Amino acid sequence: MLDAHRFDEAALEAYLDDHVEGFTPGLAVSQFQGGMSNPTYMLTDGAGQRYVMRKKPPGELLPSAHAVDREFRVISALAATDVPVAKAYALCEDESVVGQSFYIMEFVRGRVFRGVDLPDLAPAERSGIYEAMVDTLAKLHLVDYEAVGLGDYGRVGGYMGRQVKRWSQQYESSKTDDLPAMDHLMAWLPDNMPDDSETTVAHGDFRLENMIFHPTEPRVMSVVDWELGTLGNPLSDLAYNCLPYYVPDPRRGVIKDLDYANYGIPSEADYVALYRERTGRPEIENWPFYIVLSLFRLAAIVQGVYYRGLQGNAPSPEAKERGDMCRDLSHIAWQLVEESGG
Repeated sequence: MLDAHRFDEAALEAYLDDHVEGFTPGLAVSQFQGGMSNPTYMLTDGAGQRYVMRKKPPGELLPSAHAVDREFRVISALAATDVPVAKAYALCEDESVVGQSFYIMEFVRGRVFRGVDLPDLAPAERSGIYEAMVDTLAKLHLVDYEAVGLGDYGRVGGYMGRQVKRWSQQYESSKTDDLPAMDHLMAWLPDNMPDDSETTVAHGDFRLENMIFHPTEPRVMSVVDWELGTLGNPLSDLAYNCLPYYVPDPRRGVIKDLDYANYGIPSEADYVALYRERTGRPEIENWPFYIVLSLFRLAAIVQGVYYRGLQGNAPSPEAKERGDMCRDLSHIAWQLVEESGG
C-alpha cells in the first residue's frame, strides 16, 4: 500500500462490522495499483469474503472531482437494469473513519484486459470481447434514467458545453506549462458545438480496462470506475470509448491501423456501426467533433493527474511520469481539427 494512502484499518473494520451485512471480523487490506484517480482497495474479511473499497484520495482536490458518493449512487440505481454492475453495500461520508469518504462494493471475480489489443487472445475471442463491450455501452445508453431514479443525476441537455467549460477550468487549475494546442481547443470547441440536447446515463470513462469480463466467456460481468458518471450525451461516451483508434499507447496496446479483418478487433467504422445497430441510431453527423472533445477532456484529466502527482497525493507513483501526455493528446486533437477542415 502506498504510504500516502494508509489509514486506520481497525476503524474501517469496525465500520464494516456495523454496516455491511455478512461481514466477518478479521480484516485484511491491500491496495490495487495502476489507477490514477480514486484509491481502490481489496478487503478480505475473516471468512475469506472479498469486498472492494473506493475512497477519495488524500490532499487538496480539484472542485467536483473524486465524487465517490455519485459512483455509489449510480451503481446502486443500475442494479435494477441489465447493465452489469457490482453490488453496492455501503457509502460512508464520515471522514473520521479512514480520512476521506468511501464506499464498499462487491468484489467481482473475472478478467480485466489492460491491453486494448488483447494480445493473448485469438481473433474470434477479440471480436467477442469488443462486441460485448459495445453491447454493454448500448445497454447503458438505453436505460430509462427517470425510471431508475437518476432523473436528477445530472442536467438534461447541454452536456458537451458543460464538459468544455469544466475541463477548461480544471486544466487551468492544474496547468504547469503553456500548451498552445490546449488554448486553441478551448477556443474552438464552444464555437463548433453540434446539437447538444440528447441525454442518457453516461459513464464518462467507458473503456475496456474499466470492465470485468467473465473468466472464460466474452461477457461483461461488471462496469467499474463510475467517478465521471452523469447524465450526458451518449456520443461523447462512444467517442471516448473509441480513442484507442486515434491514440497509440504502448502501455495499453495499439489498435490504430491494424489489419482489423484478420486481427479480430473491429475497425472504428465497424465498431460505431455495431453501436448504431444496438441503439437503433441513424448515421452520426460531426463525428470528428466528439473525438476532439474526448481528446481534449482526456488531456485535461491527465494534466490533473500529473499535477496531483507533483503534489504527492496521486493514487499511483506513475502519475508524475505523465507530464507529456496532455501535450501529446492536445496535439492529436488539434491536428484532427485541421484535417477535418475546422
